[in-house]
Amino acid sequence: FLLLSVIILIETYVYFGLNSTLSGVSSVVFKAAYWLGLTITVVTLFMMFYYFPVLKGKSNWLTNNIIGLMMGFITGKMVLLLVLFGEDIFRGTKYLMETIFNQTSHEPVSLDSRRKFVAQIGIGLAALPFISLIYGVIKGRYDFRVHKITLKSKDIPKAFDGFKIAQFSDLHSGSFEDESGITKGMNLLQAQNPDMILFTGDLVNNHAHEIEPYISIFSNVKAPYGKFSVMGNHDYGKYVYWNSEKEEKDNVRQIRNHHHAMGFDLLENSNRLIEKDGETIRLLGVENWGNPPFPQYGDLNKAIENTEENEFTILMSHDPDHWEEKTLKHKKKIHLTLAGHTHGSQFGIEIPGFKWSPVQYKYKRWAGLYEKMNQFLYVNRGFGFLGYPGRVGIWPEITIIELEKV
Repeated sequence: FLLLSVIILIETYVYFGLNSTLSGVSSVVFKAAYWLGLTITVVTLFMMFYYFPVLKGKSNWLTNNIIGLMMGFITGKMVLLLVLFGEDIFRGTKYLMETIFNQTSHEPVSLDSRRKFVAQIGIGLAALPFISLIYGVIKGRYDFRVHKITLKSKDIPKAFDGFKIAQFSDLHSGSFEDESGITKGMNLLQAQNPDMILFTGDLVNNHAHEIEPYISIFSNVKAPYGKFSVMGNHDYGKYVYWNSEKEEKDNVRQIRNHHHAMGFDLLENSNRLIEKDGETIRLLGVENWGNPPFPQYGDLNKAIENTEENEFTILMSHDPDHWEEKTLKHKKKIHLTLAGHTHGSQFGIEIPGFKWSPVQYKYKRWAGLYEKMNQFLYVNRGFGFLGYPGRVGIWPEITIIELEKV
């Protein structure tokens, strides 16, 4: 009801704010766009509350596209609301000041040519996010990008100089409508010829069955030194209603089984020794650990059991907050932590020398490579999508990390 109330307020304000300023063809076009957007919004809300639960987290072409259209229309109307509201505040303040100081305005307080000009500016500004969000649904969500970095350290064994690690994260398989997107991304990953493949959590949105149509795709992806994975917050099924505790636990158990069916060695607060030409590095993996309200199942102390003090160590931990809160404070040096979780908000700007996304107001470290105390964190921007079925500016990522001994 709160969501519906907010939408009604936005729709009403924008409609009456623009309808009286436009005439002729402009008025006809506006009314057609307005009623189309309102119809899509109402239909989408109906689907969210009545149709989506039947799908149990599995999206399809209809749900993805209609949600994308709704978000495009609502975002555009919010921009219009801000522009029109700003103009109304200006007019109200001007009228109040004239009243207080007994001045006579040379223009009426009602709608005039300036109001029409402001409305036209607002429509132009609103078109930008609308077009961007629609593009993000149609093209952006499958516009996979390979981000390559070189990690240099004197602690890297000589045998691992040039060792290539592929990371992907946040698959959210229930958001995909068919195999095409996942196949495209995995083909791109395989083409990088990685030595080892790491997946850093959120295999599904909530339900184990979401990944089942794609198991064969992942089982066909190979790496000579293995494929390893960890769980993310969504993999525990905490965001849906279960009929019983047993049903919830069975879902998590089935997700674990699916990791193994795809050929991934699932690390749950454990570690593996990776050997190459007689030398070794250590790979750790913890269950999800995030600041509330996210689950805190990760146990770094358990994960480092039976490890050596001076080993070059890589940690897979889904939530980047774990690095700041636990990893950096730990007595054992973790050379590189790989995380995901943020998706880079699936929306933002990344150009040389500048990077911005709304998610940065929640997470200090949300995309790319970070360094502190001679320890590194890499946050993957995510492979899939959730909520908004697209990506704008922050494209789906495959990370290639090449180790270099110095």
